[in-house]
Amino acid sequence: MPSVPFHTWLPDAHVEAPTPISVILAGVLLKMGTYGMLRISWPMFPDGVKYFQWFIALVGTVSIVYGAFCALAQHKVGMRDFKKLIAYSSVSHMGYVVLGMAAMNSEGMVGAIFQMFNHGLITSMLFMIVGVIYDRSHTRGLDDFGGLANKMPVYTGIMSIAFFAAIGLPGMSGFISEAFVFLGAFKGLPIYFAIISGLGIVLGAGYMLWTLQKVFFGKLPERWSGPWDPTHKKYKTDDINFIELVALVPLAVLIIYLGIFPGAMINLMNSTVNHLIEFVKLGGQFTAGL
Repeated sequence: MPSVPFHTWLPDAHVEAPTPISVILAGVLLKMGTYGMLRISWPMFPDGVKYFQWFIALVGTVSIVYGAFCALAQHKVGMRDFKKLIAYSSVSHMGYVVLGMAAMNSEGMVGAIFQMFNHGLITSMLFMIVGVIYDRSHTRGLDDFGGLANKMPVYTGIMSIAFFAAIGLPGMSGFISEAFVFLGAFKGLPIYFAIISGLGIVLGAGYMLWTLQKVFFGKLPERWSGPWDPTHKKYKTDDINFIELVALVPLAVLIIYLGIFPGAMINLMNSTVNHLIEFVKLGGQFTAGL
């Protein structure tokens, strides 16, 4: 679970890993920590959860804001690694999961679980998209690109869906889960946790839109405009191919579908979530149905 201060392994792991491993790490493995907390730690130590509720919320809030600032810092000269930006955004977005879990109410917990699923969809899509351009150019530097929308329009369209989903645009699944997390935080925690965490949305829009503008709009650099030339180290930037679309389009469809019809997921969670909340609040004394 990449929460501040135990998050520093995640960006390095993503940068060093090939694209398939980054997808598995983002889509599955990051959720093992939060799943274990919900399924094991919360029922085993309900009094501890209630006692440390404010501290858990603090960890989530700091992770949201700090991760967003670190992602924004990737636009600084000398850093600017596309994949590391997505990795730090994972720290920020997983902070919403912790914040929702700390709220200890139905809205927050449903939002946290839904955010776990949405983060797996959206961030896996983002890492695959970075892998597409890295496979062609062998670089992830944000300053190495520009104007790719002119050369790769289909790729730009797919990337835009993933970027706007990561921002939490209404109509996409990320908006629903983050909205539920904030509803739960306003209801179950001191108000300043939700207010400070709201900075993550503003900063997230900043670094995502800045990246979209830098990489895909403007003038296409000359090195990407020609065919492969091993002498001058120019690379061919063909548009996204059929196999890559087969991997990415189902994720985009799920993101949009769950943004419009979130009840397909939320209805599956309600009874279990409400039971867990009641069990923890009663200090583990409620055992019916376990």
